[in-house]
Amino acid sequence: MSYASTLLGFLPGGRRAPGIAQLTSKLESYLPPDHVERVRDAYDYAEAAHKGQKRRSGEPYITHPVAVADILADLRMDGATLAAAILHDVVEDTGVSTAEIAEHFGGEIAEIVDGVTKLDQIRFKNRQEAQAESFRKMMLAMVRDIRVIMVKLADRVHNMRTLGAMPPAKRRLVARETLDIYAPIANRLGIHSIKLELEELGFRSLYPKRYRVIERELKRSRGNQKEFLPKITRNLADALKRAGIDGRVEAREKHLFSVYAKMRRKKVQLSEVIDVFGLRIVVATVDECYRVLGLAHGLYRPMPGRFKDYVAIPRVNGYQSLHTTLFGPNGMPLELQIRTSEMHEMAESGIAAHWAYKTGETDRGARQERAREWLKNVAQLQDASAEEVMENVKVDLFPDKVYVFTPKGDIMRLPRGATCVDFAYAVHTGVGNRCVAAKVDRRLAPLRTVLRNGQTVEIITAKGAQPNPAWASFVVSAKARAAIRQYLKGLRRGEAIDLGGRLLNQALEEFKLNIRALPPERLDQVAVALGLEDGKDLLEKIGLGERPAPLVARRVLPREEDLHEGGPQAPLAIAGTEGLVVAYARCCFPVPPDPVVAYLSSGRGVVIHRDNCGNVAGFRKQPEKWIPAVWQKQANRTFRSEIKVHVTNRMGVLAQVAAQIAANQTNIDHVNVTPEGDDTSMITLEIDVRDRGHLAQVMRAIKSMPDVIEVERTLA
Repeated sequence: MSYASTLLGFLPGGRRAPGIAQLTSKLESYLPPDHVERVRDAYDYAEAAHKGQKRRSGEPYITHPVAVADILADLRMDGATLAAAILHDVVEDTGVSTAEIAEHFGGEIAEIVDGVTKLDQIRFKNRQEAQAESFRKMMLAMVRDIRVIMVKLADRVHNMRTLGAMPPAKRRLVARETLDIYAPIANRLGIHSIKLELEELGFRSLYPKRYRVIERELKRSRGNQKEFLPKITRNLADALKRAGIDGRVEAREKHLFSVYAKMRRKKVQLSEVIDVFGLRIVVATVDECYRVLGLAHGLYRPMPGRFKDYVAIPRVNGYQSLHTTLFGPNGMPLELQIRTSEMHEMAESGIAAHWAYKTGETDRGARQERAREWLKNVAQLQDASAEEVMENVKVDLFPDKVYVFTPKGDIMRLPRGATCVDFAYAVHTGVGNRCVAAKVDRRLAPLRTVLRNGQTVEIITAKGAQPNPAWASFVVSAKARAAIRQYLKGLRRGEAIDLGGRLLNQALEEFKLNIRALPPERLDQVAVALGLEDGKDLLEKIGLGERPAPLVARRVLPREEDLHEGGPQAPLAIAGTEGLVVAYARCCFPVPPDPVVAYLSSGRGVVIHRDNCGNVAGFRKQPEKWIPAVWQKQANRTFRSEIKVHVTNRMGVLAQVAAQIAANQTNIDHVNVTPEGDDTSMITLEIDVRDRGHLAQVMRAIKSMPDVIEVERTLA
């Protein structure tokens, strides 16, 4: 019995865990004797290691890894994967180390086991962090060897089958994680059989009442409809025979989670889910797929707008099939899938087909291309935090895609909502980093343009161009987001080091010194003493506000200089171009040449406030974090300022105020209107200005308007 054919058997209460005899009997049907013996050795080793351990259900613990291996055997996985499956909990739950596994079974099996092992030995701040870090390790291990995720998915399938032994709160938690992470991963890798079982079990455990209601209603409604299926199946089979096409016709019923997901996605009642029943026709060649489509449309009228060609344009996980919906007897809608045997195998096993043990078979590299491409994108997150990995990978787990074309006609698959920048990074990271413009259907379009199915996109690059930090606010693909964040981290580090050097020089002026006057190795020595790598790392920490410059200045002083303090601390010069490590307070909106002070904010760098800001008094309790600051003569940028405009209520007054602002070469970033009485309102505007003179010019222009009562600048 195939793995797919057992899916309905587990639903009422799970299946009895298989024993080693049943497993080895299954393995002997497709593995050579030495591979089977290797799996037996792994069983003996694991049984001894887990001796005395019980599962929550009361069964001996060894039944779990054997069941995991049995699930993988149904997918005809290779011997190394099966041995690793039996050993996968040994390192975590017994005193055996990964090195001992490697010594007994070799590095290949040990690496798979290590990739699956959870991180329970490490202390985390909370469970979410532990889960994210464990997920990060699993995903990066998966990049090295896809068999890691195969063992993990099979492990999750068996845990879900036996979830009834867990307390209700734990059941819901595991079920939610299964639906959010593991079922989408199985889908992304094209392992349809495992995806279906995880979804069904997760749905039943997370929403038991909804599960029972849908199950009951489907049983009630299937009556007469189900009687038509054998007749339709015979009609299609006869049509194939008359056309001389060798194929098989299979009737199928949608799984409960698929019905529930469709109800939620389309916001419809159960009675409105039309394609509960379906048929599948499996033939030998692609040509026959299209011929069968014509035969089916000749027998039964197709439903308009319900045809999808996943053969010419496969899904992102490699799935290929023709989908059409037919009007059956009495107008009953039926979904029909038409595919080749090879497509069917890929639909059921996905990337697992690559590791299926088949004598004499060569590596089916082309079939794995899409999954490998996704794994390559995951590998680019090597240096990201655990939370970033989890966030970025989840973006790509859900196959809601848009298909666009390159100028050469190649198809690119992108997440729905993807922009021209996402397309550029999908082509190549270098193209994304250097893109400056885009053409959509041969017309220039903004880089943030959201792409639609069927569009042709061309990216224009320029030598020396760099990513714009603003892109991070609208890209949706994990690859684009990771590449931009990586660039911003490097940019932020460079700016932080530069600012840190200026802050340290400012602090050293108190002692009539600067960094250049110090011995060359002095900064590195102090950095190492503080647990940092080198002097640049120390300057970065100063620039980010994590190390106070005055305290570091005293640490780097040559001892004889300590007592030769000079005059007062020199102010920090603000150019307005410092970028990511200098921020301007939104409570008081400073602009040149307002008198300002700088606050050293840990992790953010320096925050500039007006010296009469109401929040400054509260911050003064930390004098070591305050730095005198002055504007450089020419700040080559615009600054955000906030003004309040009191107006009489009259139609079109807001548009007139906005037009007056635009006439003074000023951009509006945000606007809010608050009624003040029956006849007046207050318009709060955030605008971009060059300096205080520019701001005064704008305010005068607004004040001259007949419906404006008063204009004032906001002060916290």
